[in-house]
Amino acid sequence: MVRNMDAVVHGVQMLFAPQTFLTIVACSLYGLFVGSIPGLSATLAASLLVPFTFFMDPLPALVAIVTMSAMAIFAGDIPAALIRIPGTPSSAAYTQDSFALTKQGKAQLVLGTDIIFSAIGGLMGAVVLMTSAPLLAEVAMNFSTFEYFWLAALGLSATVMVSAGSQAKGAIAMCLGLFLSTIGVDITLGCPRFTFGNVDLLNGVSFIPAMIGVFGISEIMRNVSERQMDFAITKVKSKGIFAGVGKLFKKYQWNMWRSGIIGTIIGVLPGAGADIAAWIAYAVSKRGSKEKELYGKGSIEAIVDSGTANNACLAGDWVPALVFGIPGDSITAVVIGVLFMKGLRPGPMIFETQPEIIYGVYFAFIVANLLMVPFGWLAVKVSSQMLRVPKNILIPIILMFAITGAFAINNDVFDIITLGVLGIIGFFMERNGYPVAPIVLGLVLGPILEQNFMTSMIKSAWNLLLFFTRPISALLGIITVAMWGFPFLMIFLEKTKTNNSGSIQR
Repeated sequence: MVRNMDAVVHGVQMLFAPQTFLTIVACSLYGLFVGSIPGLSATLAASLLVPFTFFMDPLPALVAIVTMSAMAIFAGDIPAALIRIPGTPSSAAYTQDSFALTKQGKAQLVLGTDIIFSAIGGLMGAVVLMTSAPLLAEVAMNFSTFEYFWLAALGLSATVMVSAGSQAKGAIAMCLGLFLSTIGVDITLGCPRFTFGNVDLLNGVSFIPAMIGVFGISEIMRNVSERQMDFAITKVKSKGIFAGVGKLFKKYQWNMWRSGIIGTIIGVLPGAGADIAAWIAYAVSKRGSKEKELYGKGSIEAIVDSGTANNACLAGDWVPALVFGIPGDSITAVVIGVLFMKGLRPGPMIFETQPEIIYGVYFAFIVANLLMVPFGWLAVKVSSQMLRVPKNILIPIILMFAITGAFAINNDVFDIITLGVLGIIGFFMERNGYPVAPIVLGLVLGPILEQNFMTSMIKSAWNLLLFFTRPISALLGIITVAMWGFPFLMIFLEKTKTNNSGSIQR
């Protein structure tokens, strides 16, 4: 106990050393900048930080990634609310609601909610990381390919709840996303699929250019075609940005705790990440909401749930990375590389050999999320000035950032073509009442679904019954199948009720 306390004190001292704290401030500003530019994801930002970590001690190197990722995930909410282009993939789930509320003149409430609940979610994830890392990692290690298949299928099934409007149109949009995810080299056989001889398609459809296209380019096209700029309806004043957030905190306490738990659990699952946590929290939120009709049209409840979940997920992602050396997401994959570069081997022994660094990382999460409130306020104050820019200047600037963000992922001109094609598809789909969010969800979960299904089938000798023999797999499978059958059950009950009413009248 005394040894642990000494390690805690030493870790805190190292964290608040002038050089380390300066790193926290600098990387916070860097994360806010990257996150607020559409397309420049937190993963890209983490990758760009790696060369700088060569010259840092182990703790400052890890703290740099912690603070940058926390700020970047939050900052992605700012362009999502102001111009309907999610800055990072984790903001895509509730972009439509954020933008709809901004058009209603509630941009201040949206951004204030983003800041506070992102910080709360991050703090919840940090507490869980500190108290339950080894236990949660052991639970995640019980997940095989069977459980991951059902988890992905459950996320896709939730598209029915996520989609605004017609469920059938939502399912069609989801299937389009799944189809796009199959383009490229077959995961199992290694042969090209749907490439039509085009070498550029061998790598598949890049997710971030596609996301910016269906959300951003389609929105730009809509505003140009209608000759208006909807996001210039309201002016955002940073002075009263937190007004009304206290009432939301009281009203949605249960949502906050539930989404924090969902985000942390999803984070512990290797390979899931904050974007999937946001989608699942959104779906669960809509399922249990008393105001389902507002989802997709401007639901502050959806923002509370998803914003809490995606930030809580960040700390959860570090659990398998630190305990087993298994990346929880793409950012912690970079973290593992930095650990090896610094001569630290991730695994259970790191808690014994370098406890002060582990505790320093724990408290870095707390500091980063506390700093999110003042730094987030500053970011909103700066970013909201874009609403004062005239339309004929603002649209080219947004388009330039969108193209830059799409190109920067792979330094590939073909990604700009992907951006344009998906933007056109998204524009015409929305014009005809098809939601575009399920396309993004299909792109995210499609590879996870296919890879785990094929791996499960191969190792089970094509025995489908094994998907229902493991306890957790069986539970997830039953829930997923029940969701598939629920719409048909409701149709059957409605017809039965109508027939019975007709019989009574006769």
